[in-house]
Amino acid sequence: MTERIVVDARGTACPGPITRLVKAYRQAQNGDIIEVLATDPGFKPDVQAWVKRTGNELVELKEEDGVIKAVIKVTAKK
Repeated sequence: MTERIVVDARGTACPGPITRLVKAYRQAQNGDIIEVLATDPGFKPDVQAWVKRTGNELVELKEEDGVIKAVIKVTAKK
């Protein structure tokens, strides 16, 4: 069953948001959706690099009212 995991990393500075994403990813299964909320502007390039490096799918990346929302579909778990 597909799970949606929400990671609220608002208010944490680098590397907090990406660290929390990795922690959630370790618990996830292929097909799960991880949604990360962050306020650190460095998270945008970090999450793009992480997705490229790990081979997972970045479904959505947007910023609204100072909050960055990244939606990642887990596709690369072995």
